Amino acid sequence: MTEIPRYGKLIGASLGPGDPEMITRRAWAALQSDARWLYPVKKAEESSYALSIVERGGLTIPADAQELIFPMTRDAEILARAWMRAADRTVELLAEGRDLLFLVEGDASTFSTFGHLARVVRDLAPQVEVETIPGVSSFAAAAAATGTPLAEEDETFAIIPAAYGIEVIDHLLDDFDTLALLKVKPLVDEIIELLERRGLLATSCFIEKVGSPEQRIVRDLASLQGSKVNYLSLMLVQNPKRERGALRRGCRSRREAAAAAAATD
Repeated sequence: MTEIPRYGKLIGASLGPGDPEMITRRAWAALQSDARWLYPVKKAEESSYALSIVERGGLTIPADAQELIFPMTRDAEILARAWMRAADRTVELLAEGRDLLFLVEGDASTFSTFGHLARVVRDLAPQVEVETIPGVSSFAAAAAATGTPLAEEDETFAIIPAAYGIEVIDHLLDDFDTLALLKVKPLVDEIIELLERRGLLATSCFIEKVGSPEQRIVRDLASLQGSKVNYLSLMLVQNPKRERGALRRGCRSRREAAAAAAATD
């Protein structure tokens, strides 16, 4: 009879966007546990931004910490092979019975490789237990660093990758009071042109590598046109001119709300 392996737990440890002081106590305790570290890199033997956050916090990297390669490409076939290799290796290590700690920059539940890795691992070994340690997201840290409220009272807030394009961003400016545009590097010039047309340059800011020693905040967005920016960059855009519809207040029932609406027609 084949013995079923006792798998370790797969833990996604959120480290915050760059400042080791943003690592939560829960993640800090996990880093100092017996769990083996896994960390993402874009290619073999390349430095890991997630690992650098921990290093700046003063922790020694364990000798058995292992990299997992997640290439920066849009080639679906290359990506699929890379994800499967990473998941296969993760399951192989989990089968040794030891917990694995996957280091994640920012928050593990927000635009992170961890969610996809965990799903593929569970497909391969459904009995694997997965835990996610939440953390500070890049846009939350950027809002704090720039003194930008993401949402107040009844305001609306959206987070989108800038790669959805200028038309989508333009549309969302009418639906949300604040936009967090992530991964803006390829579209910086086009976004600046849009914000200039909409008269929103003065209420927008650019943040690069927030929380790290290389953090950069630019409020004069026009000065960025034609320049190169880091992959780890975002923009916070506020639209104080946005027209808002009426809100339903309190806890009225649907019938009461419908009656109130009919009375105003």
